Amino acid sequence: MNGVPANPGAWITTTARNRAIDRIRRRRALAEKTEVLRREAEADAGAVTAADLLGMDDEMPLVDDRLSLIFTCCHPALAMDARVALTLRTLGGLTTPEIARAFLVPEPTLAQRLVRAKRKIRDAGIPYRVPPAELLPERLDGVLAVLYLVYNEGHTASGGDELGRRELSAEAIRLARLLASLMPDEPETLGLLALMLLHDARTAARTSEAGELVLLEDQDRARWDRSKISEGGAVLERALGAGRPGSYQIQAAIAAVHDEAATTGETDWPQIALLYRELMAFAPSPVVELNQAVAVAMTDGPALGLAMVDALAAEGRLDDYVYLHATRADLLRRLGRRSEAAAAYERALALAANATERRFLERRLAEVRTGESRPN
Repeated sequence: MNGVPANPGAWITTTARNRAIDRIRRRRALAEKTEVLRREAEADAGAVTAADLLGMDDEMPLVDDRLSLIFTCCHPALAMDARVALTLRTLGGLTTPEIARAFLVPEPTLAQRLVRAKRKIRDAGIPYRVPPAELLPERLDGVLAVLYLVYNEGHTASGGDELGRRELSAEAIRLARLLASLMPDEPETLGLLALMLLHDARTAARTSEAGELVLLEDQDRARWDRSKISEGGAVLERALGAGRPGSYQIQAAIAAVHDEAATTGETDWPQIALLYRELMAFAPSPVVELNQAVAVAMTDGPALGLAMVDALAAEGRLDDYVYLHATRADLLRRLGRRSEAAAAYERALALAANATERRFLERRLAEVRTGESRPN
């Protein structure tokens, strides 16, 4: 088989089981980084000793300092959201407000999660210790979530003047490449790498020469990085070939459908809608529902998509999520309901912290207010 399968959804089956990774025997000293982590741990938790921290397996399974420390922090004794949040705060380069936005929770709620995680580390005497190779699989989900959220913040920053933070997305891709080479039999590891590459391929076209946001439908596809698309497609094919589907593989398949379309009009939106339905089975969330509504709108018209978005909005789970209101505004704009669209754009603007996205929303708001917008 060459390239991504013509119908990626056909590869997404209903079975999902884990396989143990082959034991990886590599040595690497982590003295400098582990000393930093030791000091932070002792300051925050009060119960982690240098002996605990440095009690590493002689057969070091990892060869990168940062990746080793991410595995160290993603301790299975902590709840998944706590281990991911703590790792992002300690090692991922994200602030508490940025992590809170990633988890769609208020900042005080996220801060309390971090406090509780540190308290559990202290009270339970959980050691910060690099795990041996046979224990890596039980920490893999947390590590993948950390890399995914770091990449997302790099791809579209939650605040600041620039659309993205290239240093974060580049580091996430670097670590994902390394992880995929260390754990090549884990399809979700490959799926995450493919997802990052397929999204990152569009980076140059996401902003104009003036630094303004360009939506996917309006991007100059000649500016897309075809080498990354090719690499991402090949990695995705390897992942899907394992026959053990997961959420990152499905998201990568969605990205591949976008990247394979020569023009916006050739995008296979029914296929994308199908893949989002499959994604809901693996990783149900209101954000996935919102994306599915967009795909339905592109497949069956904005009225049906708007009905789905309105139902989601009525639940209140995404009330403070800027993209819910921006999506709703765009669908109302497409339907010619300008006054309602203006109100939705105003709500999105009240929540947007990224300057590039704010300028885009301001332009759209001005359009619907002056009647320049036309239904699509």
